[in-house]
Amino acid sequence: MMRDVVIFDTTLRDGEQAPGNTMTSEEKMQVARQLDTLNVDVIEAGFPAASEGDYHGVRDIAAAVRRPVVAALARCTDRDIDLAGEALRGAERGRVHVFIATSDIHLEHKLRIGRDDCVALAREAVRRARRYTDDVEFSAEDASRSDLEFLCRVVEAAIQEGATTVNLPDTVGYALPVEYEHMFRAVRERVPGADRVTLSAHCHDDLGLAVANSLAAIAAGAGQIECTVNGIGERAGNAALEEIVMASHVRPQVASFRCNVDTRELYRTSRLLSHVTGVFPQPNKAIVGRNAFAHEAGIHQHGVMQNGLTYEIMRPETVGVPQSTLVLGKHSGRHALERRYHELGYELGEGALERLYHKFTALADKKREILDEDLLALLHDGFHDAPELFQISHLHVICGTAGASANVHMTGPWAGERRAAASGDGPIAATFAAVSEIVGQPLEVANLAIQSVTPGRDSLGQASLQAKVNGKSLSGHGASTDIVDACARALVNALNKAHFAERLESDSLNSVYLWGV
Repeated sequence: MMRDVVIFDTTLRDGEQAPGNTMTSEEKMQVARQLDTLNVDVIEAGFPAASEGDYHGVRDIAAAVRRPVVAALARCTDRDIDLAGEALRGAERGRVHVFIATSDIHLEHKLRIGRDDCVALAREAVRRARRYTDDVEFSAEDASRSDLEFLCRVVEAAIQEGATTVNLPDTVGYALPVEYEHMFRAVRERVPGADRVTLSAHCHDDLGLAVANSLAAIAAGAGQIECTVNGIGERAGNAALEEIVMASHVRPQVASFRCNVDTRELYRTSRLLSHVTGVFPQPNKAIVGRNAFAHEAGIHQHGVMQNGLTYEIMRPETVGVPQSTLVLGKHSGRHALERRYHELGYELGEGALERLYHKFTALADKKREILDEDLLALLHDGFHDAPELFQISHLHVICGTAGASANVHMTGPWAGERRAAASGDGPIAATFAAVSEIVGQPLEVANLAIQSVTPGRDSLGQASLQAKVNGKSLSGHGASTDIVDACARALVNALNKAHFAERLESDSLNSVYLWGV
């Protein structure tokens, strides 16, 4: 039977606790608004007692984001609960989320209390939280390592005091799916009133089983899943929201649940979070990783070109990814090579394609990835010595806590000098925006890398990047004692290659060898 499952997003609380994922109040608000657009049911906005900044962050989100439930975490102490309740006063729908550890190892070594004390604290905490809202969630921290009989006793006490959601976390990622499922079934069967509350799963990925355990909990009757975007969180992270959601879409008959999340916003949400934190998911990350819809092997590429479903279990558009990509490398076949040349404007006959394919495979053995400029170089027997038609004649940047701006002067295939001023997240972004404005076209920059090539305070910095110009992927390189200038030179280098490629194409359009006839 298909059931509705609540998606409880804890990116702003548990996710932010991961090293390197700290966000400012403004950034948390930006992510919260996107989570609202994503249509999650609950946003855990933070832990108000943790810091003054966290308190204000929860308060501001509660006042600004009106559709979803906004939750605030609290330990089973009066101060924590009062701060959480006060932070949520402006919420349209607020939830106080109280927790206490229930495993013997936590009770003995962390809390230094007995089981009876734990039950008493849980009772009092739920009772106090209900002064602020009828929506109270109770979490039995480290439930998966707790004695089952005692866990049931604590859960029963929380339900008796009015908890409406009971969370049974696999706090340290210890459980296997069969164990986690058994725990949920046991609590449902043994605890009076468990059928009147929502049971929730909160899983960590220490054994790589967070999503599997979450799905097992749903199979055992869990009505809420706590998860994070990109799976960020303490240690190895939390269950990844996007993976749980897409499991319900790709395998609805088996997963047997549905949720309200707008899957088309998954990729956008992932990219926003990565941009805000500076931490990007690994390339092979399911659903939102850079390689999730990328294909290099020739057999796979040919299959996807015929029908995407041959090697993709979901269409990239359903998660907000514009399209699948065929990455050209040493495993690629003739079909992918021919298709990319076609996209670049060249129709190759069988003979020309065969000759280029042999050159391509020889080059691919030496390079990780083949860019469009490499294909053009193979086609035109040399390409990299592009004349410096575009040049930066003046660059001035200002940066600081108030933002960054750049003033750029350039010469190019136009009379005189063009100038533009632009702002950005930093001096490099501002400089790129100014160059884009001068040349009058969007310039998409990826894989920017900066390194010092000489020692000392006046060391020479070298910048390398990939830029997409007029639909072509080209590399750019630049060096300078100023890293912003080095990056600008690298972008201009890619621009010069793009312009040179267009000239070569224009000069060659009527050359019969290009068309293979």
